Amino acid sequence: MMSGVMTVADIAQPRREPGDRSHLGRAAIVLLAVLLLLAMTLSMTTGASGASAWSILKGWLGMAPASELDTLRDHAVIINIRLPRMILGVLIGAALAVSGLLMQGLFRNPLADPGLVGVSAGAGLGAVGVIVLGTTALAPLTAFLGIYSLQLASFFGGLATTFILYRVATRSGQTAIATMLLAGIALGALAGAVTGVLVYVATDAQLRDLTFWGLGSLAGANWMKVLASGPIIIAALGVSTLLAKGLNAMTLGEATAAHLGISVQRFKLVTIVTVAAATGASVAVSGGIGFVGIVVPHLLRMVIGPNHRYLLPATALLGASFLLFADAVSRLVVAPAEMPIGIITAALGGPFFLWILLRRRSAFAW
Repeated sequence: MMSGVMTVADIAQPRREPGDRSHLGRAAIVLLAVLLLLAMTLSMTTGASGASAWSILKGWLGMAPASELDTLRDHAVIINIRLPRMILGVLIGAALAVSGLLMQGLFRNPLADPGLVGVSAGAGLGAVGVIVLGTTALAPLTAFLGIYSLQLASFFGGLATTFILYRVATRSGQTAIATMLLAGIALGALAGAVTGVLVYVATDAQLRDLTFWGLGSLAGANWMKVLASGPIIIAALGVSTLLAKGLNAMTLGEATAAHLGISVQRFKLVTIVTVAAATGASVAVSGGIGFVGIVVPHLLRMVIGPNHRYLLPATALLGASFLLFADAVSRLVVAPAEMPIGIITAALGGPFFLWILLRRRSAFAW
């Protein structure tokens, strides 16, 4: 008779539905925020120079003898080199990871990633076009757009690639995974071919920049790049926070999402533009950094589940931390020289991608 009576304990600790991992999502967000703080600290204290914020503070407080020249040097390194590099690392890592999550939600498969399906190649083509032709054929346009010319060129390159990819891979509201991957390879090859032509006609100075830029790096980070790409990335990340409900609905299929009140076509358009903006602004300043968008969301989805209400902020936090740690490794592994970050992320992401394929190989049978 007493089985239907709710006790005080039941009120204090409400039961969770089977499979509900919202508590893991909340805990993951807190832990990942702490991890990001640690990654930011590591980024600010890693480098060929012995400068540190702590040494500057001790010099200002008179706790340790320091020459004025040393203090000025450390201040310049921290404020003008490491701080903008750290900020760009946070923004780009979050942007690439969230872009991968948005594409996976839009295409409803875990293999979608801007770097794997040609979106980054399209964004890179736009950036290379401005770098090589910005002082000749595109001089009037770059003069008009100013510091945003590189970012906007990357944005439209990524937007065009994403739109074409979606049109090719989707039919009757269903996206074929094999078609998407093959179309992405084809689009990436086409973008790479045009990029190769531009590289061929580039000057020696441009060629050196393009070679290092193509491997992905934060070495050229400065406040100008933060001001040029930061607002675009922040706006894209802000828009992505509004897409959680639509992404959850899209996992059930486009027809079900429409019945749940989601304007599917508008949602697709907003998602595609958001991915293109985030990827384009990131590629413009960091070059080709791959696998962040596939490794980070997939790891989190296995731990906290598919609810994008928690996946989106967790993905942004882990993506930022992942890129900052990769950047720190790139500065330490061959110190005092620096290894491009794209090599580090590819070394980690390549095996992870193969592991995903092995887990899901039955889904790709012809």
